[in-house]
Amino acid sequence: MRTIAVIGATGYAGAELVRLLNGHPGADRLALGSTSKAGESLEGLYPNLATKAQAGAASGRLLLVSPSEAVDAADVVFSAQPSGCAEPLAARASASGKLFIDLSADFRFGGDEATYEAWYGKKYAEPALHAAAVYGLPELNRQGIAAARIVGNPGCYPTASSLGLFPALRLGLARREGIVIDAASGLTGAGREPSRSTHYSDAADSVTPYKIGSHRHIPEINAALSAMAGDGVEAVFTPHLAPMGRGIVATIYFQLQKPLTAAELREAYASFYAEEPFVRVLPEGAVATNRNVRLSNYCDLSLHLAYGGKTAIVVSAIDNMVKGAAGQAIQNMNIALGLDERTGLAMLPPAF
Repeated sequence: MRTIAVIGATGYAGAELVRLLNGHPGADRLALGSTSKAGESLEGLYPNLATKAQAGAASGRLLLVSPSEAVDAADVVFSAQPSGCAEPLAARASASGKLFIDLSADFRFGGDEATYEAWYGKKYAEPALHAAAVYGLPELNRQGIAAARIVGNPGCYPTASSLGLFPALRLGLARREGIVIDAASGLTGAGREPSRSTHYSDAADSVTPYKIGSHRHIPEINAALSAMAGDGVEAVFTPHLAPMGRGIVATIYFQLQKPLTAAELREAYASFYAEEPFVRVLPEGAVATNRNVRLSNYCDLSLHLAYGGKTAIVVSAIDNMVKGAAGQAIQNMNIALGLDERTGLAMLPPAF
């Protein structure tokens, strides 16, 4: 009987983990940790998560306990708390050899403390834990994830951006200079705590660029792209807040190393991702959109050429709460536990 802990279960990503794990055959029980809501039931905050107890399923009353209690009760630990909170939990889990998957930025930079401190304002208290962590983008680091005990789950913007550029960089199709990524995210990407920018009256009927040139995902994106290219890559990334609940659409521009037709570019991507269970390269003429990946772990990619044929345009669409957070975390758990990585994630997007 396997117990899975979700720390930070009251946030959007944590609640999405609970929703997905409830249907996962490898999750027999859930231990739900919360700093501020211990002693309450999660279904009181999220009525959609109310379930009837079923044998062999992680269901029933979802009682919240302290984070330390949840870690101690579990075999696998997901941390969905804000950045800066994961180290003590990772140390507690690591001391007993438990798999720890962090959905914040705390373990995304491995041993690169300088970058983490520059962008998140904190030093490492447990450098050895960070040195042992693996960046959890399965399409890039599957073998490392399989052997890892600490996984830094990628951010939502870096997931969409990296998957949109991986074939072009690894196959040498793209020039490393001049890559531009414009990405729009739904409001859930800002977290559960409201702010003025996420109030309906401010967010509705408007697409708003924000943190231009200074978003915290910039170093993560560049690190992932550099690993894919085998050399340094610095992309220009601009995020936008869109008036929708969930989803990310990233439109990516890069200069081609040599002329290609749209069909050749698409075939290169299709061949590269042929064995990837959650990356769908769309047919010629189709355009990736968040509607067609909603509530799923898929990343849809569509390939295009600008007029003149020198600039490629890739549209990458994911659900920021699934492939961009909870779904990818479960995909990482599946890999680390030796399960089929599609387990619990095979749902197709709804039509409406």
